[in-house]
Amino acid sequence: MSDWVKWLLLGLLSIAFGIFVLGAPVVASVAVTVMTGVLLLIAGGLQVVGGFTVEGTGNKILSLIMGAVMLFLGWSFLGHPLQGTLTLATVMLILFMAGGIARVILSFQMKGTQFFWPTLISGILSIVLAGIIWSYAAAEPAALLSLLGILLGIEMLFNGFGLVFMAFFVKNAPETETKEA
Repeated sequence: MSDWVKWLLLGLLSIAFGIFVLGAPVVASVAVTVMTGVLLLIAGGLQVVGGFTVEGTGNKILSLIMGAVMLFLGWSFLGHPLQGTLTLATVMLILFMAGGIARVILSFQMKGTQFFWPTLISGILSIVLAGIIWSYAAAEPAALLSLLGILLGIEMLFNGFGLVFMAFFVKNAPETETKEA
């Protein structure tokens, strides 16, 4: 099987999963939360174990505290996945807003360059997106339960289309010849 066909199949699979996830965004959101909980438990356990091997009392205490926090969050996400999903969605909302504000501020440092408008527009769009999510969440708090699933589904669709386009690019790319001296 040629490389371009592998990329094409991977892209089509990502598109199919993206459609599936968008069809059941709450289930996907809870799955993301559970997976996050598992990863936090693993990372927290490794952090605690690593905390006993680092040098210095301050480093040891910091490492153990960080590990304990990750273990607590992981356990909490697994024990209460719906509340964990709301927490992760709220964090995403805050990150959209903070990232948008940071890009707007950064854009003014780029004034007079070709990057000013794209950076400014990108920042404004992130702030608008955060505002839309916030307004939906204020009207219907359960809407946050779908947020992670919707974002995952959209990302899977974008990724899938990108892989499909790359597959056709690879298929149509000229063969490179290696010349021997």
